[in-house]
Formats: sequence, structure tokens, C-alpha cells
Amino acid sequence: MTSFRSWGSRTLFAAVTLVALIGLATVTAVEAADTPRHGGILLAVIGADPPSLDAHQESTFATLQLVAPLYSTLLQTDPYSYPKIIGDAATEWKISPDALTYTFKIRPGIKFHDGSLLTAADVKATYDKLLFPPAGTRSIRKNSYSAVTSVEAPDASTVVFKLKHPSASLLENLASPWNVIYPKKYLDKDPNYFMKHVVGSGPFKFKSYTPGSTFEGERNPDYFIKDRPYLNGYKFFISTETSVRAAAIRSGRAYIEFRDIPNAEVEAIKKTLGDKVAVQQTPMTGQWGIAINNTVKPFSDERVRKALTLGLDRYTAGRVLFPLASLRDVGGLLRPGTEFAMPEAELQRLPGFGKDMEKNRAEAKKLLAEAGYPNGLKVVLKNRNVKLPYQDFAVFAIQEWRKIGVEAEHRPLETAAWFADGRDTGNFELIIGPTVEASDDPDMFLRRYTTGDAQNWGRFSDPVVDDLFSRQSRALDHGERKKAILQLQKTVLEHAYYMPGLWWSRNVVHWAKVKNYVAPPNHYANQKLQDVWLSED
Repeated sequence: MTSFRSWGSRTLFAAVTLVALIGLATVTAVEAADTPRHGGILLAVIGADPPSLDAHQESTFATLQLVAPLYSTLLQTDPYSYPKIIGDAATEWKISPDALTYTFKIRPGIKFHDGSLLTAADVKATYDKLLFPPAGTRSIRKNSYSAVTSVEAPDASTVVFKLKHPSASLLENLASPWNVIYPKKYLDKDPNYFMKHVVGSGPFKFKSYTPGSTFEGERNPDYFIKDRPYLNGYKFFISTETSVRAAAIRSGRAYIEFRDIPNAEVEAIKKTLGDKVAVQQTPMTGQWGIAINNTVKPFSDERVRKALTLGLDRYTAGRVLFPLASLRDVGGLLRPGTEFAMPEAELQRLPGFGKDMEKNRAEAKKLLAEAGYPNGLKVVLKNRNVKLPYQDFAVFAIQEWRKIGVEAEHRPLETAAWFADGRDTGNFELIIGPTVEASDDPDMFLRRYTTGDAQNWGRFSDPVVDDLFSRQSRALDHGERKKAILQLQKTVLEHAYYMPGLWWSRNVVHWAKVKNYVAPPNHYANQKLQDVWLSED
């Protein structure tokens, strides 16, 4: 099996053909462990209800973890070798010499759960919805595909993407777990059909959903990978309370939490269960920060935005919040330690990232006074009613702002209302707005800072940022791309358009009888569950 991580960092060849034999990596990994066992229901806990079931229109774990096992995608991240890309519905693909045409072959015989065959027409309809969303729908990842001019299906087994310029990240974006393949016939009738319905081709079929309580899938006997899945089904129990989810694992009422359990709860679970549980700790492709509504006063004033970010002691926050909420690492707009991340020395020269908090707070008070608030101001901080790590982070930020004379009222919202106010309407002053993606790819993380992007909750517009994003996205030279990415990060942070907080770490706690699940550095990838099995019920 051959693949590559970044097309843009390699020399263009006359032709590149990538063959991704579905299941080869997964079979090897399974056989290297114990002999798999069929049967059983995987019991899991999850921290929120989904705002809808349409993965194209949502950006929360509460949607994707529930529905990912029900669908196929064109490509996927290798479950055992992040960030390697392998096929899913596609068995092989070819890139033209000029990097402007990507041709994919679709595996024959894939069936949707209604019995119809998955063909290239369904893939085309899916990506037309993502790239060119019909009126009345949203596509929050549309900007990731700005290079694509058309998607064609010349025959039932071939899909062709045509580009107007090379894209450094197209394969990474096509491997996104959010890009689930929908049957064309349902999209033709109603492009919003999948907000409330499920018709996939994944290893599991939809069984039931009771909002606020449970979500269930059952084994798909017609799945296109032989003998998969091993499980008879899966069932999520929904609770926003961290303590409730931890107690469910500790008591055996649930076997796994895919998102995170804080360190204090992890230790309690380990003390109770000993070697009956396993813990996989990974860094997260996710950062918790605060979106600032740049369109309303006083936050349209850069001095106020800078004062707020200067008022956060991120380095103390990392020490305080890591045991409570798994928030730890200070970084810019891309994950610390990765190839495109901002170097620490450069980061510390930007507002809010210097380590001298006495100096930072004095500067914050000065800026507030210059902006007309010598006695401070009152603000409203909206949030999601999920404790981990949303509310812990908010409480810390509110305490920090008091030290510069800013009083913040904390308003937690149910998930759908939080998305509505933050993403859809802009009905907020400040709102806890994390940036979490399915990979470290810069296109995925940085598009939210461009004009009009659905994930640009702050509603700001800077032509310099837009130009830098476009330049990095199409740059096939690694050095040129890195230069544009660093400058984009500096521009956003210098103007305090968005307020980064801390990068997340992740504890995936599961009973030892849950076999063959490898936690990637996010809670989006590797959620199909096709190779997971239980050593006992």
C-alpha cells in the first residue's frame, strides 16, 4: 500500500498512482493482536446531543461519533497510522502531471442500507452538496475545496475532481471523516434530508435515537469488507455531566468514552478497576479559545480585543486546567510541535503570549483606558453546557479578566443553541469557540479565519489573511507554504481577531475487553468501529 501525507511537499511526477487496498492495514493490525471475536454490543458514553445528524452541516463530536459508523467516505485516515491516507469507497486514485485532475475508482458492490448500490453518481452528489451547497443548506467546510471547479462522474465507477490550481491539501480534505457519502436520490428530493435521517453504507445501520438518552446502531450484514464489523452493534448513552459518564465506565454500564475523561476521574477509575481498564493518552488536534464578535462594540475596537487576550495567563492555565480539563499546551493557531506551528520564541512576542503577566495586565488596562474604559467593562461570555473542557476553561478566563477590570457574565447554552448563537447568527459578544479538526492539516485549521467562512464565528474580514490562506493552500513548495502559514498566524494574533486558549490532550478510557481501537490525536478520525471487537460481553 502506498500513499503520502502531503502532496504539496513533494516534487510533481509525470503521473502518480496511489493504490489503497481497503482493509489490508486493518486486517494486519487485527491479526497481530488476539484472534477477533464476533458479537456483543459496544456500550459508550457521549457528552452531548447532536444539533442534527448531517455530518456535512455540523462540526461537533456529538454528531460525528454517533453517525460515523453508519457511513462510508471516499478516503480515510488509516486507523492505525495517523496521518496516513488510505481508501474507503475509493480503491485507487491518480493525480495528473499538472496536479489539476484527481481521478478515483469506486469499489464495486458497495450497498447503501436501503439496498441500492453506491456509485460515482452518489459521490458526485455528495461533493456537489459540500462544494456547491444548495440554497437553504450550509457547508461549513466549503472553503477547504476552493481549488475545485467541478466534480464529474464519467461512469458508475469513476469520479474526477477538476481543479483551477494545485491544492496542497486536497487528499487530506477528501479523507475527512465528515465527508460521508449520501445516496443521490435522497439529496435530489431534499438536500437537508440527512439532518434527521440516516441512509449510509457503513459497517453499521441506524437502529434508534432517543434525544437526551441513547443512540444505537446495529451490524450491517452486507458491509463491503468481508466479516466486518465484528460487533453486533453499538449504543451511546448521552450525558453532559462528566461525573455521570465517568461513573458509567467505572461501573461497567459503559465500556468507553471516545472524547476525554479528565485526569482526576481517570485516576479514580484506575483505582477502582485496575487492569480491567486501559487508558490511551494522545495530544489533540484541538485548541480551546474564545471567539470575539468583531462586528459589535466594543469588540470592533482592536484595543479591547488585545486587552482581553493580554489578560489571560495561559501558562498558569495549563498547570491548573490540565488535571481538571486536559487543557495543557500553549500554542498559536496550529498544534504546538507540528511542522507548521509557530515557534515558541515568535509566539511569545505576540499579544497575550508573553510570560510576564504583570506587564501584560498593565498593558491590558492601558489599552482599555485608551478605548474609553478606564474603569473596566462588563461583558457576556456565552458557552456550551458541556463541562469538559468548556466550562472549566470559561471559569478560569473569567477569573483572569477580573484582574484587568473586566467582569464577565457566564451563560452556558445547550449544544444546538450554542451553535445557533455562535456559528449561525452571531448573537454573542464573546463565546467559547474551540478549533478542533480531524487532522493537523493547515487548510482545515486556518480556513476559519477567512472572510465569510462558516467557521469564522468572529465575523472578521482581513484581505491580508484571505490572501495568505489562498497562497499557502496552493503552494506546492514546502518552504513557501510554511512562510505564508506563519505570517497568517501572526496577522490573526497581532490583531486579536480570535483569542486562543490552550491545546487539548485526550484520555481515551476503555475497558480492556474493548479490543483493536487505536486513539488518533482527535475524536473524529477512526470512529467507524468496523474492526473493534469485545473479548467478552
